Amino acid sequence: MKLLLLLGLVTLAQCFALRVPLRKAKSLRQSLKEHGLLEHYLRQHPYNPAAKYFPTLLSSEPLQNFMDTQYFGAISIGTPAQEFTVIFDTGSSNLWVPSVYCSSPACGNHKRFNPEKSSTFVGTNESLYIAYGTGSMTGVLGYDTVTVSDIKVINQIFGLAETEPGTVFYYAPFDGILGLAFPSISSSGATPVFDNMMTEDLVARDLFSVYLSKNEQKGSFVLFGAIDHSYTTNGISWIPLSAETYWQITMDSVSIAGVPVVCSNGCQAIVDTGTSLLAVPNQALNTLLGALGVGSNGEISCSAISSLPDIVFHINGQAFPLPPSAYVMENDGYCSLGLQGMNVPTGSGELWILGDIFIHEYYVIFNRANNMVGLSRLH
Repeated sequence: MKLLLLLGLVTLAQCFALRVPLRKAKSLRQSLKEHGLLEHYLRQHPYNPAAKYFPTLLSSEPLQNFMDTQYFGAISIGTPAQEFTVIFDTGSSNLWVPSVYCSSPACGNHKRFNPEKSSTFVGTNESLYIAYGTGSMTGVLGYDTVTVSDIKVINQIFGLAETEPGTVFYYAPFDGILGLAFPSISSSGATPVFDNMMTEDLVARDLFSVYLSKNEQKGSFVLFGAIDHSYTTNGISWIPLSAETYWQITMDSVSIAGVPVVCSNGCQAIVDTGTSLLAVPNQALNTLLGALGVGSNGEISCSAISSLPDIVFHINGQAFPLPPSAYVMENDGYCSLGLQGMNVPTGSGELWILGDIFIHEYYVIFNRANNMVGLSRLH
């Protein structure tokens, strides 16, 4: 009995060893606003969230896709370890961080990887290029040991940024990005971190799960290789992926008060930890705001929140409600809906992005073993 108990404790300890705590910090948008730079920046760089998923839309910078992201975690690269704060992003697949070769002012305000200080670094002659609307971020690809929690991924390919245009990244609360989507969308054919974890049997199961706490509460995490069943007491609804690129699923419809109002003939949705808001096609957004009785700017009286209905997402034959307490944001006494319009290219169909506002309500399991997303309601 004692042996079984000991084995159980060891298993539990290993499970928690793969947990990466996420901390909540000011978003890039908040930082720019505090420095009086937001309005000027948005005028210079009109923001379209769809650009993240359709690379041909180079009207906005990739970093703009993380304007509202507030959850960040720590990783380390090299031997001895050099630590970085990154976004764990299910909407992209590459790992990149600034390097000491970067002389841009933006890099100077962040931690920079120094390959000369790592005994396990292996350089390459392969260049890294990520397109921007006003230039490009360039760098090189290299290999080194990447440590995520207690998981050491040997010879992980990653990008070492050498130039980053503009001043916006200077105020970013993160150093780099760790992508958790599929290899098919990885730039330069780089193998994503989680794919190497699976290949090298570094995780007990080929899945990871995400919990994002609400408001200022602590406890947010990414858990690699396991499901924390204390967050699945309401059961898990499994949804098959419609594409193995992003974590993309098919929605049946979106309803209010039992009536389908948008996505009536079905549409696509991407579950994306790297997007804070609900990103909605512009036409669908206008319809949704009308159904909610909210003006086109999305602003409402904070006292009216309790009178708003749930927005219900119908997915794979099941209903996933989002209450107004989840989709209304309050900031400095002002309230607005956490919905954002986006321009989706013609022919791509209706695409929604289910960002952190949706994920707050559900414990989300990203299952690579059978290419499904699992949702368990938290409240």
